[in-house]
Amino acid sequence: MENKSHAMAAGIFVLVVAALLAGLAVWLTRDNRQYQLYEMSTKDGVSGLQPQATVRYKGVPVGKVVRIGFDPQIPGNVLIRIAVGEDTPVTPATYAQLGYQGVTGLAHIQLDDDSKTPQQLKPGPSGLPRMPMKSSPLNMLADQGPVLLERVDEISRRLSAMLDEDNQKRVSEALQNIAAAAGSVNELAGTMNKAAAGFPQITADAHQTLQSLTKAGNAATGVAGDLQQTVRRINAPDGPLQQIAAGTQSLTVAADALGRSTLPRVNRAADDFSRASRSLSNMASRIGDNPQSVLYGAGAGEPGPGEPGFAAPAAAH
Repeated sequence: MENKSHAMAAGIFVLVVAALLAGLAVWLTRDNRQYQLYEMSTKDGVSGLQPQATVRYKGVPVGKVVRIGFDPQIPGNVLIRIAVGEDTPVTPATYAQLGYQGVTGLAHIQLDDDSKTPQQLKPGPSGLPRMPMKSSPLNMLADQGPVLLERVDEISRRLSAMLDEDNQKRVSEALQNIAAAAGSVNELAGTMNKAAAGFPQITADAHQTLQSLTKAGNAATGVAGDLQQTVRRINAPDGPLQQIAAGTQSLTVAADALGRSTLPRVNRAADDFSRASRSLSNMASRIGDNPQSVLYGAGAGEPGPGEPGFAAPAAAH
């Protein structure tokens, strides 16, 4: 009887402890937050996503996944229902995306905001607002995988075609030509080094030439200064140019006076001399015709027609 009482006490104790542990677990896991339910529909696979998975907004835990099923409106789409705390700044621009934790393959819902102009969230058949869900980077990579594989296969075929035997021979010949060109460049570099060895003497000669040119330039500068002084002296007041100008002006005045007074007198003297010459010519002609006129004078002249004593000459028979 005593053993039974001990066994009953032990059982009651175990039940009490189990109840206390269950109550403690419920108390520790209680959640007094107020949640807002949202739905999302996606055509992508949701591998690794489980109910009670975490919902994060910009990396901060804000809720959990409530239900995962199929969308009755769109065949083939997966319908996900999530519970998000009411204090979460969800806006019409908020969208959902699958996120993965490390290498475990466990997925969660990642919420973020779109920079484009948002539209109001429309309610689904259940009356809950439907949030847009975008493809995750892994899903996009999986979708682009066949295209990438086709491109890689095409690139590999082109590389195989490019690296055939003929092209390999061409590449080998090109490498040989490059090696020959490199040897020519080395020879040219040696020639340039030899030529560079003579640069100091050339530089010294050039320096001497430059000094000579500098001296010649200085001499030319002195000559130019002398010329400038000579020009200034010539152009100075009472200088040669001014004296020449004054002499020219005096000659102009003298020529003008000569033209106005002396030349008319010379012309009149020439006229008088011409008349005298003609008179002497006439006198000489008369003396030649009648020399006795010098002794006896010119005498009376024969009467002319109409004068007394005029007789007409007889007509010739």
